[in-house]
Amino acid sequence: MIVIDAHKLAYAALPKAACSSVKKALAAVDPEASLSAEEARDVHSYHLLYPTARFHPRRTAGLEDHFRFAVVRDPLARLLSVWTNRVLEFGDLRNAWSLQSGRADLPMEPDVDFFFQNLDGYAQAVSSIKHHVLPARLFLGDDLDFYSQVYRTSELSGLAQDLSDWTRQGVSIPRSNRSATRLEAADLAGETLAAIRPRLDAEYDYLSRFYENPFG
Repeated sequence: MIVIDAHKLAYAALPKAACSSVKKALAAVDPEASLSAEEARDVHSYHLLYPTARFHPRRTAGLEDHFRFAVVRDPLARLLSVWTNRVLEFGDLRNAWSLQSGRADLPMEPDVDFFFQNLDGYAQAVSSIKHHVLPARLFLGDDLDFYSQVYRTSELSGLAQDLSDWTRQGVSIPRSNRSATRLEAADLAGETLAAIRPRLDAEYDYLSRFYENPFG
């Protein structure tokens, strides 16, 4: 949990679910956050300031009077953004020593279908890929009723208003780290959709109160 004691806020960050935007908003109201002007322009500064960690019940002790919140994203959109953001924009595969050295027998520049059909292998070989495709449950916990409120990524304006009301400060949440490239399920081969469907079915089951599984 990312805890802002001054305002009794507790946020569970989920990778690829607007966490860069939310962390930036929290830093603006956190009196203990200290970033230079240069650091504030770099989205990575907010992840260093508020590291994303897996959920653990012991980290929730003493948060009963905090506004506890999380932000979730449609599982398919979240998974596809790993390709558009981490692979295409950040070059995680090109920069991975395991792939550069040949330690992992996978191409550094796969096409999108090969990447998702071999997602388990890439997640095992590249830590940043693994981090971003881990199930939401590992970051948010088994019981979503723990949270005062869970927001969809489409509801960031509502989150901003709730944070403004809670902190009595003006809070805005502009989207950060948005992928320039768009990828849809229709862009993937049928074999690719079949390969990722078990992963997605589990995610949609976990987030069933927020999203409907498009695969039925």
